[in-house]
Amino acid sequence: MNQPDAIAALDRRSTLPSAARHVFRLLERIEHGWLMISLPNGEMQSFGHRGEPVEMRIKDWAVFERVIARGDIGLGETWFDSMWDTDDLARVLTLFASNRECLQRAVHGNLISLFFARLRHIGRANTRRGSRRNIVAHYDLGNEFYSLWLDGSMTYSSALFEGDQERDLQAAQHAKYERIARVLKLSDDHKVIEIGCGWGGFAEVAATRAGSHVHGVTLSPSQLAWAEQRARTGGFADRAGFELRDYRDLRGTVDRIVSIEMLEAVGERWWPTYFAKLESMLNAGGQAVVQTISIADDLFGRYRKGTDFIQQYIFPGGMLPSPSVFVKHAEKAGLHVRDDYRFGHDYALTLARWRESFEACPDSLRALGFDRRFQRLWRFYLAYCEAGFRAGSIDVHQFHLERR
Repeated sequence: MNQPDAIAALDRRSTLPSAARHVFRLLERIEHGWLMISLPNGEMQSFGHRGEPVEMRIKDWAVFERVIARGDIGLGETWFDSMWDTDDLARVLTLFASNRECLQRAVHGNLISLFFARLRHIGRANTRRGSRRNIVAHYDLGNEFYSLWLDGSMTYSSALFEGDQERDLQAAQHAKYERIARVLKLSDDHKVIEIGCGWGGFAEVAATRAGSHVHGVTLSPSQLAWAEQRARTGGFADRAGFELRDYRDLRGTVDRIVSIEMLEAVGERWWPTYFAKLESMLNAGGQAVVQTISIADDLFGRYRKGTDFIQQYIFPGGMLPSPSVFVKHAEKAGLHVRDDYRFGHDYALTLARWRESFEACPDSLRALGFDRRFQRLWRFYLAYCEAGFRAGSIDVHQFHLERR
């Protein structure tokens, strides 16, 4: 934008609502990307001017007030309330995530409004009763719901593409499971506990490919029923069992432990308990793989004191560790971190595949009782996470641990 155009744009902004002017002052700081914003009065505003532009269409001036007050929570709420739209939600959110530092106020929101959101998050703490309630709130939306848009393996965690972006999603999920089995050198001599077994995808690979004896635990009745049926129909029920149990109530020792994207649901208060449970259940020299999402170390301090869209609407009680915080807790519990394998770009691709499948079945979702607002909420959730991985705010790891 040349100087006369910039001056003219500023003059036009002087007549806009104060909340919009405030947001635009923040957007002037954009360093990565090019954002075009069409306004309810028909005007267009432009920010960044780097690369290909992406457009937001604002339908209601109240969007700006909500974003100032509630940050990314307000941005998400106004999206699923259809107060703004775009043809490329993931790109819009990636632009915001990539400019997080310069857009800090707009991302984090007003302290007073977020104080009450934080109280709501704290009220969903993962006590034994709270954990079951929080897990059921997310995973017991129904097996039919998840089967509409997950791959055939019913896997709800990052796939492993290993540089092959054309790889079939189910094959990429299988590659993830195979890598875990390979890292742990699973054999038919091993007894394995899986903490957070999902719908039984890893247990199937460990039991049928490695011959290991696997015991999976979950807090979701829907997942339990699916995993048990999977073992029966797949012919590996003699080597894999499942139960509804809190990880804190597990007893005994095993050779190997696997926990795939379950730590995120534990909650910071219980991280020491989680790692102590891993250590106490492993035989001498026993090993574990914990696959977990992390938030960047430099973002962790502010993140842990606040709350975000995911905690408010998707994973009640959830909390991400940073990489250094994970290592600190593991080492303190007596677990040596042998390896930290990171593949965040693969998670961005996984989420893009999920979102594509989700957006392809609106009528089927509606038939299950999930209305347009719910579908927009979940589209925002999937795009929001994809943006975090693309911008590097979050990552995914397979930590290989060994009991000292």
